[in-house]
Amino acid sequence: MKITSKLSSKSPAFSFEFFPPKDQAGVDRLFETVARLQVYEPAYVSVTYGAGGSTRRLTVDLVKRIKREVGLEAMAHLTCVGATRGEIESVLDQLRDGGIDNVLVLRGDPPKGEASFVKSEQGFGYASELAEFIASKYDFCLAGACYPECHPESSTPELDLESVKRKVDAGVQVLVTQLFFDSRSYFSFVARARAAGIHVPVIAGIMPITNVSQVKRFTAMCGASIPDSLLARLDAAGADSTAVQAIGVEHATEQCRQLLAGGAPGIHFYTLNRSTATVEVLERLRG
Repeated sequence: MKITSKLSSKSPAFSFEFFPPKDQAGVDRLFETVARLQVYEPAYVSVTYGAGGSTRRLTVDLVKRIKREVGLEAMAHLTCVGATRGEIESVLDQLRDGGIDNVLVLRGDPPKGEASFVKSEQGFGYASELAEFIASKYDFCLAGACYPECHPESSTPELDLESVKRKVDAGVQVLVTQLFFDSRSYFSFVARARAAGIHVPVIAGIMPITNVSQVKRFTAMCGASIPDSLLARLDAAGADSTAVQAIGVEHATEQCRQLLAGGAPGIHFYTLNRSTATVEVLERLRG
């Protein structure tokens, strides 16, 4: 089932993102996490695509297993990195034949050790090109990424929004935001997107903070910011992991309440393959 059909409901759609584990033990833990989160009836779950397509086969296998064995709608991430059109088409054929209806199209980050993205020979250089190719040959529901605080490689928010518009015009039907920690960033982005003629649903991406050094690293990579007041509380908690997670859960819960009250069609949780913090947030929202 295409996820766009689940975003028309009056109830907010929750979804979860996972990454392919490195070994079988990690895969087993991942499916335990999926089982714990299944009770919250997610609209879909997504599985990321390793740098340079390094987890291509595992990503395909995982989304097919999640749909077949667990019964949840699954979305496969797909990037342009290190792949020809023929290789990408092969992946899409496997997804289609495996009953997958949803694909998140991404340009992708440069492989480890490389400073910038380089288009593969006979490949794609932009997510918009990938979306256009898929839309011309397949019937997937296409999702795309967006950055409430601007993509780190975009020189201005205006140019970044033009890039998002190209993806939507190419066939992207729903947008999922990068993580952010100030709800005003989301609402400002959506307002600017609507003014620019982008009218697809914009799902809010939320990551409950559980580790201070980790979240600082993530935000530095993706161009997101941490509000000063939140950062001060996290730094004050220091190495107390319990206190850090409590602060992270409290902040994420308040964000979700603000976003849903303001009309966000769904919340996409970046779980990092763990369920504890996400479950705490969802239980508080239920309460």
